Amino acid sequence: MIVVRSLLFQIAFYVVTAIMLIASAPIFIFGSQEAGMGVVRNWARVCTFLHAKIAGGALELRGVENLPKGAALVASKHQSAFETFALIPLLRNPTIVMKQSIRGYPIFGPYTVKTGMIHVDREGKTAALRALSDRAREEAAKEREIIIFPEGTRRPPDAPPDYQTGVALLYRTLNIPVVPVALNSGVVWPRNSFLHYPGKIVIEFLPAIPPGLDSRAFLTRLQDSIETASRRLVAEGRAARKAS
Repeated sequence: MIVVRSLLFQIAFYVVTAIMLIASAPIFIFGSQEAGMGVVRNWARVCTFLHAKIAGGALELRGVENLPKGAALVASKHQSAFETFALIPLLRNPTIVMKQSIRGYPIFGPYTVKTGMIHVDREGKTAALRALSDRAREEAAKEREIIIFPEGTRRPPDAPPDYQTGVALLYRTLNIPVVPVALNSGVVWPRNSFLHYPGKIVIEFLPAIPPGLDSRAFLTRLQDSIETASRRLVAEGRAARKAS
C-alpha cells in the first residue's frame, strides 16, 4: 500500500505541477511578481493537500506565533523535499535561497526568476557570497521573508549537523531577525527516497533570534535551537509510527 500511495502521489505531484505551470504562463509572462507568487502559493497549497490525502503525510504547525511580521530570515532544517513547497503558503511573501542551476530548468527556471527567488552559485566563493548578499538585500527591502536552508542540502534526520556560513553572512549583513524552523519531514518522506510513509509532519517555528550577535554566537544559537527541536520532533514521529 505504501508503494502504491507513493507512486500515486508522485504522479499527482508532477501532473498538477505541469498543468499549473502551463496554465499560469500568461501570468508569469505579463503579470506582476505578486501575481506570480499567488500562483506559487496556490501550487504549494495543492501539493501539501495532495501529500496529506494521497501519501498520508498530514501537516501540523507549531509556534505560529513566532512567524515574522516583516522582513526576516527563515532558517529551516532540511530533511525532505516537503519543506521546499510546504513553507511557502505559511509565510506572507516569501522568497527562497536556491541553487543557481535551477534558473536553467525549462519553464520552471524562468518562473523562479519572475517571482524573485534568490539563486546562489554553490561552487562560487567570495563573488557568489557577495551576489547572495546583494540579492537578499533587494528582497529584504521589499519586506519579504527569506527562506534559507542553512545546511544547503537535504540531510537524513540522524545526520550530524553541517551548517554553512551563508546564513551567518546574511544575518550579519541584513540586520534582520532570524526565525529558526525545526521539523521531522525526513521520517515521513526520507531524503532521496521514492517512498512516502504515513504519519504526521510537524513544522515548528521557534522564537526569533534578534540581530546583533557576532557570527559565531549566532551560528551556535541557531544550530542548537534547530537541532534540539528537530531531534525532539523526529523522536515523536518515530514513536507515533511504532504505535500505529
